[in-house]
Amino acid sequence: MSDEENITPQNNFFLMGQEDAERTVLEAYKNNKLHNSWLISGEKGIGKTTFAYKFARFLLSEKKGTESLNTSPDSLSNKLITSASHPDLKFVERGYIETDRKKIIKAIRSGEPMSEAELQNLKKSAVIRVDDVREINEFMAKKSSQDGWRIVIVDSIDDMNTAAANALLKILEEPPAKSIIMLISHNVGKLLPTIKSRCSKLELKPLADNIVVSLLRRYRPQLEEKKIAGIAKMSSGSIGKALNYADCGALQVYDGLQKIVYSGKNFKLDNLLEWVNNVLSDNDTYALAQELILKFCSDNIAGCRDVEEMARVWENAVRVFRQCDSLNMDRKHVLINIVAELCKIN
Repeated sequence: MSDEENITPQNNFFLMGQEDAERTVLEAYKNNKLHNSWLISGEKGIGKTTFAYKFARFLLSEKKGTESLNTSPDSLSNKLITSASHPDLKFVERGYIETDRKKIIKAIRSGEPMSEAELQNLKKSAVIRVDDVREINEFMAKKSSQDGWRIVIVDSIDDMNTAAANALLKILEEPPAKSIIMLISHNVGKLLPTIKSRCSKLELKPLADNIVVSLLRRYRPQLEEKKIAGIAKMSSGSIGKALNYADCGALQVYDGLQKIVYSGKNFKLDNLLEWVNNVLSDNDTYALAQELILKFCSDNIAGCRDVEEMARVWENAVRVFRQCDSLNMDRKHVLINIVAELCKIN
């Protein structure tokens, strides 16, 4: 695996396209008006967590200017953040399920590191639990190492169950002095109104296509320019989605889908069957096909000759995809029917 593929928000010092958000927090810092709680929202993969880490690095930096959030990757503080060992920064996410958590503890106690394959097979809990939020309380109760900021990043608050969200609300109501909590959200509409009301809001915007192109060139330099342009166009301003599409061959899958659907009622059954058989090769590709079918509906509804019918097909696809595995429906039959319906209205 290349270094580029190992890029994470924790070790990524390169952020593009979110200059407005950077200016907002920088001005608040310069004017001594930093809010204790920040709700950082926007589509998945546009740089919300990378931005949160950049903001945290700035606040925890030993040497910083006031013209940008940029800090030196070589500083002691940033080296500690990159290695997840800075005493004044806590990152909260979904923990591992109990059985896998015990495996990790056993490996640590035995002094025998888990293999890469074992690490990849670890499963995370479906939610952030109340115990995870209690750890925030414990962290906030400690004095900072340099009498500076204590920072918590929650990625994402959308994953909190009700008990965890209510526990977090109590922290937001009475935040400790010189503390910052950054809450990442992909869907603020589902959050408790009381949580939203206690946060300063930063809505990050989808990235422009040219920025996604630049980032793809940086992180996936082996890609051909034609593929870069195609992936950028279909990624909806999300570099996270673009990188995933680049790695899983989404462009080829989407191009195949478009060719079939744009053939309209004249589509060839053999072509449809070939496409369906290819995307049923494994669970990941099948999930990708579901995503791309829904994307096709969303992207084409405005220019469709029968908007209501396209909306109906989209709603039906969402419902059927959700029920497919739980009701043990035939995946091949489901895909054929939905793509055939799309062909009829194009």
